[in-house]
Amino acid sequence: MTRYRVIWLLFLVTVVGALSSGRSLWWSFAGALFTLIVISVAWAWVSVNWLRLRRRTLTRAAQAGQTLEEEFILYNLSRIPKLWLEVRDYSTLPGHAASRVTGLIGAKQWRGWRTHTLCRERGRYNLGPVVVRSGDPLGIYQMERAIHRVHSILVYPATEDLREFPLPAGQLPGGDALRRRTHYVTTNAAGVRDYMNGDGINRIHWPISMKRNRLTVKEFELDPMSDLWILLDLQREAHVAAQTLEHTPDAAQSSAAQSSAAQPFTLPPATEEYAISMAASIAQHFLRQERAVGLIAYSRRREALASDRGERQYGKLMEMLSVLRAEGDVPFNRVLRAESPSLSRGSTIIAISPSTDLSWTGVAQHMTRAGLRMVAIVIDAQSFGGPEPCAPVAGALSEAGAIVRIVRRGESLANAIQQPVSQRRGRGSAFR
Repeated sequence: MTRYRVIWLLFLVTVVGALSSGRSLWWSFAGALFTLIVISVAWAWVSVNWLRLRRRTLTRAAQAGQTLEEEFILYNLSRIPKLWLEVRDYSTLPGHAASRVTGLIGAKQWRGWRTHTLCRERGRYNLGPVVVRSGDPLGIYQMERAIHRVHSILVYPATEDLREFPLPAGQLPGGDALRRRTHYVTTNAAGVRDYMNGDGINRIHWPISMKRNRLTVKEFELDPMSDLWILLDLQREAHVAAQTLEHTPDAAQSSAAQSSAAQPFTLPPATEEYAISMAASIAQHFLRQERAVGLIAYSRRREALASDRGERQYGKLMEMLSVLRAEGDVPFNRVLRAESPSLSRGSTIIAISPSTDLSWTGVAQHMTRAGLRMVAIVIDAQSFGGPEPCAPVAGALSEAGAIVRIVRRGESLANAIQQPVSQRRGRGSAFR
């Protein structure tokens, strides 16, 4: 806009000169400058109008470590060519370099491009808005036009495939079977009934159907040992992050997304991200086995998802874990104490916490004595720069009857889960 101001200043000078001297040369200069200003403004206005921008994302949800691909097409709807256009994208997705400067776009023509962004951080982000800027050929005046079309994308937390997971042996006493019908196929058959539209073929009891001369299906009861509850510690004071965080410029992140093999995804060095990724990996593991999984976490408020199974439950869990942050004020021992009465006897509790406070180990001992089975995933905060080791907490939890696994910075979550600390040899991470 500096040239635009200079032209206006020269125009005012020529007008003053023409009025003071009355010579026609001054009036000619003033008319030429005024015409130049009008043409520049009109050209810039035409350049940013009669445009249509279409952006298409191939998916509405991605996962940390995956590449998000987005397609842009810029149409010129007028009969006047556009000499140049700058498309500036204001998306909130980190490293999403979608801004472009295009050259000549002829009448009724279009230009397109694609972006590939490596999703490095989980969360909910906005794609858009977009600002289109252009101007006259001399660069005297530039004009902007905002396109306020915005849609959101959800980046799921990173997960690892767990081949197995340690679960305590069943301790359900006789007479406590849970008499609750379910539409899922379990090991507890409750009886038979007549076939109804929508029943699966695998539920038909063929011997009884032949005796009754009509289709009969089996009914099942919910297995009381199949419910798993993930209790996630999101107290702000319990989590730490390493100080050596890597900040990659947008251009470098864009190139890394295009060559992800050279720079593979790594989990951010923070206990919060390791805990979230661990919860997502465990939920994925058991939901694939048709187990019922629920989640409870105390962030700014209590977040709870009732135990269920199937792809729909997986989507709910991943959506919740994508946006959860360690912003809570409730200590983990109070979380366990508050939630234990509502959990049915025989359920398995998977507690994930980086806390080195021994008070929550006492609550865990009380829960195991009350008939709840517990697996404790302890995030070693000291490996992330925390001041205290996790060995006392892990020892107390083991004495309380819980199965304990320790996860340290930079090591594979799958290796940490599948083997006790004493049996682990390698510390390679699947994210590295």
